[in-house]
Amino acid sequence: MTRKRLIIEMGMGIDQHGQEPTVAASRAVRNAIAHNALPGVWEVAGLTDPNAMIVEVQVAVPYPELVREEEVLAVLPFGRKSLTVESGGMIVQGRAIPELNDKNDEMLIAIAAVTVLIEND
Repeated sequence: MTRKRLIIEMGMGIDQHGQEPTVAASRAVRNAIAHNALPGVWEVAGLTDPNAMIVEVQVAVPYPELVREEEVLAVLPFGRKSLTVESGGMIVQGRAIPELNDKNDEMLIAIAAVTVLIEND
């Protein structure tokens, strides 16, 4: 079977307080898919089951080793999902607020690319 890409969406996510790379990564994925519709999956590709889509996610975020993959992929409602996490994004100096459980002054910024593919015979 061959795979064909239908769409690639990009997004950005920020965790301003809490210093959680998983939160920033999840927000980046949510941002990438927030304003799209995929009628071509049904009308052009002919899929009848949304879980037949292949959804490949690539995220660049500070502290990638701390990302909880299942939480990031849970943002996606459908598909055969996979995640690649790599070091990247940004760390920006913010302001620690103890009431928000900040560990330090860092704000974490993640970027994501979400690719939807289908398999053809």
